[in-house]
Amino acid sequence: MLNMPRSPTSSEDEMAQSFSDDSVESESDSSKEETIYDTIKATAEKPSSKMEDAQNNTLVIRIIIPDLQQTKCIQFNPEASVWVAKQRILCTLNQSLKDVLNYGLFQPANNGREGKFLDEERLLMEYPQNINKGVPSLEFSYKKRVYRQLNLDEKQVAKFHNKANFRKFMDLVHHHSVEKLIKMLDRGLDPNYHDLESGETPLTLAAQLSNTTEVIKALKNGGAHLDFRAKDGMTALHKAARAKNQLTLKACRYGHVHHLEHFLFYGADMGAQNASGNTALHICALYNQDSCARVLLLRGANKELKNYNNQSPFQVAIIAGNFELAEYIKNHKETDIVFA
Repeated sequence: MLNMPRSPTSSEDEMAQSFSDDSVESESDSSKEETIYDTIKATAEKPSSKMEDAQNNTLVIRIIIPDLQQTKCIQFNPEASVWVAKQRILCTLNQSLKDVLNYGLFQPANNGREGKFLDEERLLMEYPQNINKGVPSLEFSYKKRVYRQLNLDEKQVAKFHNKANFRKFMDLVHHHSVEKLIKMLDRGLDPNYHDLESGETPLTLAAQLSNTTEVIKALKNGGAHLDFRAKDGMTALHKAARAKNQLTLKACRYGHVHHLEHFLFYGADMGAQNASGNTALHICALYNQDSCARVLLLRGANKELKNYNNQSPFQVAIIAGNFELAEYIKNHKETDIVFA
């Protein structure tokens, strides 16, 4: 297998499939949680050469778990992702947590910096810890909105969180009612919740719909966490890729190799075509996005597919004057393909 950038959440897609609350209706909540812990432990215990290589490069962090009233000091590899750090914490727990995958590492406000949940896709080292004052601390808490407003009336906000408003909010997402969404968010609604009927979150629902860029922006600005998972264990990124919303085409247009890797990993369709019949590889050929083209070809993109003008990616590259990329596409062989 080629050593290419991969999502640090390499086991997430498999895990998501086993976390649906609808999989066995007669199964008790406690047994579901045990299954989740077993799955996480199994994936976390797989040998990692990176971890072994970095065994001398470790960071001890005090992990405070308010819901269990526990505190643990755990050793982490700062070069690993926050997701890996989270798995490590879960493997140390001796009590179950409900909706465990939506717990996250929270960095409390300090020295004028606002408190925030750590992004699971990023490396732990991207969140510097102050080790000069002893062992640094992070909270392991259920992900919720981090309010920025001053003079927030907590009682009024609590009353605002009810079934009727949650249902109304999902309807607004479905109908792209951005202004009304923003008004509800301004009143303090936390968009990190599950719809009782579908199990979707507002963000995972928006990710599956067309033309929801402004809706997603409003949700993100209103405190929605991008890695908050629906009941089936999937994030908005999972949902968007599975819905084949052609995110690969956008990533290729702007040369976002890292995003492209994520979309492909979570099942995005490399053969998806836009209104002109162009695939992701056609887009790369048109805009001379060499790195994205190489990723697509190495992952098995079909270089012979033609757009609605009967042009292959090679021909598009020639027409666009991108001769070096055209040569690379022409010379790429099936034996060069590396499946992730």
